[in-house]
Amino acid sequence: MNQTLKIGEVAKTTGLSIDAIRFYQRERLVRQTARTEGGFRLFSLGDIQTLRFIRKAQELGFSLSDIRQLLYLETGKGETCSHVRDLLEQKLAAVRGKIGELKKLEGKLKLGLRKCKQELESKLECRDGHCPVLEEIRHAVEK
Repeated sequence: MNQTLKIGEVAKTTGLSIDAIRFYQRERLVRQTARTEGGFRLFSLGDIQTLRFIRKAQELGFSLSDIRQLLYLETGKGETCSHVRDLLEQKLAAVRGKIGELKKLEGKLKLGLRKCKQELESKLECRDGHCPVLEEIRHAVEK
């Protein structure tokens, strides 16, 4: 690997799109890079590490604002462990809330599917427009 890479090579190396890399630069998550005489951006190994860090943090569900904080903390300029712990606790609480919502949704979908199966088993042919789930949705909309 050369000392510096062009954006296309960086995209392949990091698994990010060229547009994503440019976006991270605009958002100042990655420093503005040097350019060749032809205007091509040149990225260092440090830039590539930062981009990989950003990608991994996003996979963990961190927002760009969170990632900005994490990148700052990574420089060692702050109470790193306690701040990261607080961010993780907030993220975990949000994930648990979403899991609760998804479990409720799963229950509703299972109930709807059960109603559909019962309706189909009880009749050889459903009447046009008669579906217990659609009727329930229509009734909820009319309220």
